[in-house]
Amino acid sequence: MTNPVHEQIKKDITENKVVLYMKGTPVFPQCGFSSMSVQIMEHCGCDYKAINVLDDMLIREGIKEYSDWPTIPQLYVNGEFIGGCDIMREMFEENELQELLKD
Repeated sequence: MTNPVHEQIKKDITENKVVLYMKGTPVFPQCGFSSMSVQIMEHCGCDYKAINVLDDMLIREGIKEYSDWPTIPQLYVNGEFIGGCDIMREMFEENELQELLKD
């Protein structure tokens, strides 16, 4: 049986090139890791869809199951799970994230 939450996540990451699942919004992040992730994305100058997991507890738990990653935020590019805040920061510092988002 298919999970409707996983289907919604799949739809979001398929229809949008870059998706950031986060706590809060880019204007008002609700945790330090989400805030740092937004700062990284803004510095990269990339358009992205932000999804506030605090608005929907099913999405909040479902995204962890979908990616098999226990923490939020989570970044997806071209439908592929990239990682959380620490991975984003490391990739940004190595200029890998900017290259990935340039395409």
